[in-house]
Amino acid sequence: MLIRPVTPVELTALQDIERAAGAGFREVGMSAIAEDEPFPVDVLEGYRSQGRAWVAVGDEERPVGYLIAEAVDGALHIEQVSVHPDFARRRIGEALLTHAAEHARAHHLTGLTLTTFAEVPWNAPYYERLGFRVLGEAELTPGLRKIRAHEAELGLDRWPRVCMRRD
Repeated sequence: MLIRPVTPVELTALQDIERAAGAGFREVGMSAIAEDEPFPVDVLEGYRSQGRAWVAVGDEERPVGYLIAEAVDGALHIEQVSVHPDFARRRIGEALLTHAAEHARAHHLTGLTLTTFAEVPWNAPYYERLGFRVLGEAELTPGLRKIRAHEAELGLDRWPRVCMRRD
Protein backbone atom coordinates (compact mmCIF):
# COMPACT_ATOMS: atom_id res chain seq x y z
CA MET A 1 0.00 0.00 0.00
CA LEU A 2 1.40 3.35 -1.06
CA ILE A 3 0.44 6.66 0.59
CA ARG A 4 0.80 9.69 -1.67
CA PRO A 5 -0.77 13.10 -2.33
CA VAL A 6 -4.19 13.15 -3.94
CA THR A 7 -4.30 14.12 -7.62
CA PRO A 8 -7.06 16.37 -9.02
CA VAL A 9 -8.67 13.51 -10.97
CA GLU A 10 -9.05 11.45 -7.76
CA LEU A 11 -11.28 13.87 -5.89
CA THR A 12 -14.52 12.15 -6.90
CA ALA A 13 -12.99 8.81 -5.86
CA LEU A 14 -12.60 10.28 -2.36
CA GLN A 15 -16.32 10.99 -2.33
CA ASP A 16 -17.04 7.40 -3.40
CA ILE A 17 -14.81 6.06 -0.61
CA GLU A 18 -16.59 8.26 1.92
CA ARG A 19 -20.03 7.10 0.82
CA ALA A 20 -18.99 3.44 0.99
CA ALA A 21 -17.27 3.84 4.36
CA GLY A 22 -20.24 5.73 5.76
CA ALA A 23 -22.65 2.89 5.01
CA GLY A 24 -21.46 1.06 8.13
CA PHE A 25 -23.11 3.69 10.31
CA ARG A 26 -26.52 2.24 9.38
CA GLU A 27 -25.59 -0.94 11.26
CA VAL A 28 -25.15 1.02 14.51
CA GLY A 29 -28.38 3.03 14.22
CA MET A 30 -26.81 6.16 12.73
CA SER A 31 -28.52 6.30 9.33
CA ALA A 32 -28.28 10.09 9.20
CA ILE A 33 -24.48 9.79 9.22
CA ALA A 34 -24.59 7.07 6.57
CA GLU A 35 -26.69 9.30 4.34
CA ASP A 36 -24.60 12.44 4.87
CA GLU A 37 -22.98 13.63 1.67
CA PRO A 38 -19.17 13.79 1.53
CA PHE A 39 -17.30 17.05 1.15
CA PRO A 40 -17.89 18.72 -2.24
CA VAL A 41 -15.09 18.45 -4.81
CA ASP A 42 -14.15 22.13 -4.40
CA VAL A 43 -13.61 21.64 -0.65
CA LEU A 44 -11.52 18.52 -1.28
CA GLU A 45 -9.55 20.47 -3.89
CA GLY A 46 -8.76 23.07 -1.24
CA TYR A 47 -7.16 20.41 0.97
CA ARG A 48 -5.36 18.90 -2.03
CA SER A 49 -4.01 22.18 -3.36
CA GLN A 50 -2.66 23.06 0.09
CA GLY A 51 -0.84 19.73 0.39
CA ARG A 52 -3.08 18.33 3.11
CA ALA A 53 -4.81 15.43 1.32
CA TRP A 54 -3.38 11.94 0.88
CA VAL A 55 -4.60 8.67 -0.56
CA ALA A 56 -3.72 5.07 0.04
CA VAL A 57 -3.50 3.27 -3.29
CA GLY A 58 -3.23 -0.40 -4.09
CA ASP A 59 -1.52 -2.24 -6.91
CA GLU A 60 -3.72 -0.65 -9.56
CA GLU A 61 -3.00 2.90 -8.29
CA ARG A 62 -6.69 3.15 -7.38
CA PRO A 63 -7.45 5.06 -4.15
CA VAL A 64 -8.81 2.80 -1.41
CA GLY A 65 -8.53 5.24 1.50
CA TYR A 66 -7.84 8.90 2.14
CA LEU A 67 -7.08 11.46 4.79
CA ILE A 68 -7.53 15.24 4.78
CA ALA A 69 -6.21 17.54 7.49
CA GLU A 70 -5.54 21.13 8.50
CA ALA A 71 -3.40 22.90 11.06
CA VAL A 72 -5.43 23.88 14.14
CA ASP A 73 -3.81 25.54 17.13
CA GLY A 74 -0.37 24.11 16.44
CA ALA A 75 -1.48 20.54 15.75
CA LEU A 76 -2.51 18.74 12.56
CA HIS A 77 -6.27 18.22 12.84
CA ILE A 78 -7.58 15.16 11.00
CA GLU A 79 -10.71 16.40 9.28
CA GLN A 80 -11.55 13.06 7.69
CA VAL A 81 -9.96 9.66 7.33
CA SER A 82 -11.86 6.95 5.50
CA VAL A 83 -11.10 3.54 4.03
CA HIS A 84 -13.31 1.74 1.56
CA PRO A 85 -14.94 -1.22 3.38
CA ASP A 86 -13.63 -3.65 0.73
CA PHE A 87 -10.15 -2.82 2.08
CA ALA A 88 -10.96 -2.68 5.80
CA ARG A 89 -8.81 -4.38 8.43
CA ARG A 90 -5.60 -4.02 6.45
CA ARG A 91 -4.17 -1.21 8.62
CA ILE A 92 -4.74 1.36 5.87
CA GLY A 93 -6.27 3.90 8.25
CA GLU A 94 -3.30 3.43 10.57
CA ALA A 95 -0.89 3.97 7.65
CA LEU A 96 -2.69 7.17 6.68
CA LEU A 97 -2.50 8.44 10.26
CA THR A 98 1.20 7.56 10.44
CA HIS A 99 1.75 9.55 7.26
CA ALA A 100 -0.16 12.49 8.74
CA ALA A 101 1.99 12.29 11.89
CA GLU A 102 5.14 12.42 9.77
CA HIS A 103 3.75 15.46 7.94
CA ALA A 104 2.94 17.11 11.28
CA ARG A 105 6.45 16.43 12.57
CA ALA A 106 8.04 17.80 9.39
CA HIS A 107 5.97 20.98 9.75
CA HIS A 108 6.79 21.43 13.45
CA LEU A 109 3.26 20.71 14.62
CA THR A 110 2.82 19.30 18.12
CA GLY A 111 0.66 16.27 17.31
CA LEU A 112 -2.54 15.06 15.74
CA THR A 113 -6.06 15.94 16.83
CA LEU A 114 -9.47 14.78 15.67
CA THR A 115 -13.10 14.69 16.70
CA THR A 116 -15.04 11.47 16.51
CA PHE A 117 -17.96 9.45 17.81
CA ALA A 118 -17.22 8.13 21.29
CA GLU A 119 -19.16 4.87 21.10
CA VAL A 120 -18.69 3.70 17.50
CA PRO A 121 -16.16 0.82 17.51
CA TRP A 122 -14.24 2.08 14.46
CA ASN A 123 -14.10 5.62 15.84
CA ALA A 124 -12.89 6.56 19.36
CA PRO A 125 -12.03 2.99 20.50
CA TYR A 126 -10.01 2.48 17.28
CA TYR A 127 -8.13 5.76 17.71
CA GLU A 128 -7.36 4.89 21.34
CA ARG A 129 -5.70 1.68 20.15
CA LEU A 130 -3.54 3.86 17.88
CA GLY A 131 -2.34 6.05 20.74
CA PHE A 132 -4.90 8.85 20.77
CA ARG A 133 -6.41 9.95 24.08
CA VAL A 134 -9.70 11.69 24.81
CA LEU A 135 -9.23 15.34 25.74
CA GLY A 136 -10.98 16.77 28.75
CA GLU A 137 -13.02 19.94 28.40
CA ALA A 138 -10.22 22.04 29.93
CA GLU A 139 -7.75 20.72 27.34
CA LEU A 140 -9.72 21.89 24.32
CA THR A 141 -7.99 24.63 22.37
CA PRO A 142 -9.97 27.53 20.87
CA GLY A 143 -9.81 25.89 17.43
CA LEU A 144 -11.12 22.57 18.72
CA ARG A 145 -13.94 24.35 20.55
CA LYS A 146 -14.87 26.06 17.29
CA ILE A 147 -14.84 22.73 15.43
CA ARG A 148 -17.04 21.12 18.10
CA ALA A 149 -19.47 24.04 18.00
CA HIS A 150 -19.77 23.66 14.22
CA GLU A 151 -20.35 19.91 14.60
CA ALA A 152 -23.10 20.63 17.13
CA GLU A 153 -24.72 23.04 14.64
CA LEU A 154 -24.68 20.21 12.09
CA GLY A 155 -26.49 17.93 14.53
CA LEU A 156 -23.60 15.55 15.13
CA ASP A 157 -24.12 15.79 18.89
CA ARG A 158 -27.15 13.52 18.61
CA TRP A 159 -24.54 10.87 19.43
CA PRO A 160 -21.71 11.26 21.97
CA ARG A 161 -18.60 12.86 20.47
CA VAL A 162 -15.10 13.47 21.77
CA CYS A 163 -11.96 15.38 20.85
CA MET A 164 -8.82 13.26 20.80
CA ARG A 165 -5.09 13.92 20.55
CA ARG A 166 -1.91 12.00 19.87
CA ASP A 167 1.34 13.82 20.62
